[in-house]
Amino acid sequence: MSFPLKCLSLIASAAVLCCNAQAASVAPVAAEHGMVVTAQHLATQVGVDVLKRGGNAIDAAVAVGYALAVVYPAAGNLGGGGFMTVQLADGRKTFLDFREKAPLAATANMYLDADGNVIKGASTNGYLAVGIPGSVAGFEDARTKYGTMSRAKLLAPAITMAERGFVLQEGDVDMLKTATADFKKDAPTAAIFLNKGEPFQIGQTLVQKDLAKTLKQVSLKGTDGFYKGEVGANIVAASTAGKGIITQEDLNQYKVRELAPIECDYRGYHIVSAPPPSSGGVVICEILNIVEGYPLKDLGFRSAQSVHYQIEAMRHAYLDRNSYLGDPDFVKNPLDRLLSKDYAASIRAVIDPAKAGVSKDMKPGVAPHEGSNTTHYSIVDSMGNAVSVTYTLNDWFGAKVTAAKTGVLMNNEMDDFTSKIGVPNIYGLVQGQANSIAPGKRPLSSMSPTIITKDGKPVMVVGTPGGSRIITAVTHTIMNVIDYGMNVQEAVDAPRFHQQWLPDLTNMDTFGISPDTQKILVGMGHNLGAPQPANHLAAILVGAPTLGGKPRGNFKFYGANDPRRNTGLAAGY
Repeated sequence: MSFPLKCLSLIASAAVLCCNAQAASVAPVAAEHGMVVTAQHLATQVGVDVLKRGGNAIDAAVAVGYALAVVYPAAGNLGGGGFMTVQLADGRKTFLDFREKAPLAATANMYLDADGNVIKGASTNGYLAVGIPGSVAGFEDARTKYGTMSRAKLLAPAITMAERGFVLQEGDVDMLKTATADFKKDAPTAAIFLNKGEPFQIGQTLVQKDLAKTLKQVSLKGTDGFYKGEVGANIVAASTAGKGIITQEDLNQYKVRELAPIECDYRGYHIVSAPPPSSGGVVICEILNIVEGYPLKDLGFRSAQSVHYQIEAMRHAYLDRNSYLGDPDFVKNPLDRLLSKDYAASIRAVIDPAKAGVSKDMKPGVAPHEGSNTTHYSIVDSMGNAVSVTYTLNDWFGAKVTAAKTGVLMNNEMDDFTSKIGVPNIYGLVQGQANSIAPGKRPLSSMSPTIITKDGKPVMVVGTPGGSRIITAVTHTIMNVIDYGMNVQEAVDAPRFHQQWLPDLTNMDTFGISPDTQKILVGMGHNLGAPQPANHLAAILVGAPTLGGKPRGNFKFYGANDPRRNTGLAAGY
């Protein structure tokens, strides 16, 4: 239901807005020259400051990435990896893959016991769960190729916040408290993220001296300051002491890949998103290709029929994701088929408009599927450059271990591989042989940093953390603005649902559908479940608060921070 609201006042760094809004959403944050949306307010301010000083969106993205490593330790990182989707002002599009890699000593069955069963916790906790980090290499690659500012200037804010500390607000403390028990198990982690052995409280200051030293080494020496020298040696020593398998050779051989983005069209808009080893762009496009054949707008937002079609599109697309996709250096991804409008039509042909599919009866190799925790930020600058970045430690606080003397929390990205076919990972994904573990291989990801264009110009930048739920959350947000005409904040705020083929369950946000609608869907055979933990969408619309709408005065950029976690900020100038 929608109610007209009185004028809402929202103070941003750029402007004071007062305008009519619909539903329960505040008005999007508006700015004239550029916009930054991240999961942590201090990191957002760092990005805005870079834009104000004349840096471009890539410069701001690098500075924000390093800042989040300090102020958002649950997912911001030096010890993880991620993806960056870029559309430059001149129309060039590119994708930087700085995903973690399996160590050279990794083996396909490294998490199985003598009986072939998965060893509980082996791929999620401790140093054996750690992939080779890629964030530092990724940020430096982006800066040298597409940025305009010096490394020292972009790292300076992060160094200052690590060295002097920053005051913890409620959202920061809430996130830290989720891992108190894990912090106590690792002395280097406890020394940083616990206050004399107890959880930090609101208003206290978190200081990270070792991390400041590591950031200074990166500022002075670039990637060599992280992968080699004292920092690299300390990472290897910590891995060895913790029964991990990372060696100096692993760190030396890490390289960023620059790839062509995944692209597709949806109802007159062009989608630019993440290619393998991300499944994000492929699955987003496959879902959109399927639902494009249905009149979603006419059916109505969250009507039983529209929800049914979306669930079935997700079910089919995730079957393909979990069965066929993997690191392109190791497997041939059937992109032409999965992105084809004809293939989408063949899937629509088997979707019963009145009956839910049964996931266990849908298999790879059977028609129409014949074979062949994390954080996100979005940035747009005044010149027309757009950057969408998702990077991660995988689970909150990664493997829950910090390499001594570095201040660097390590990822548990190895869990994103297929430890054993048919056995779900921490996100419940049941994956196939294409994503099996191999030395130097990058695990399949759901991270989906996405840019949407019209006539070659960016009109939307969007992404989110959330494991396997990333894809569906981003897809919902795209459909909300294109199909249902929502403004960017309404699109981010709207309740969501998620279906990933297996388990055969659709997780539905609280208040996502009415009891009447739920009854209809259950009658169609859908299994509806409780909501999963909240995503944190970061989205920007360019030109107007809605696609094709009218701008407010001179404001060109409209940012939306997801209210589901109370740490983020949308701001511009």
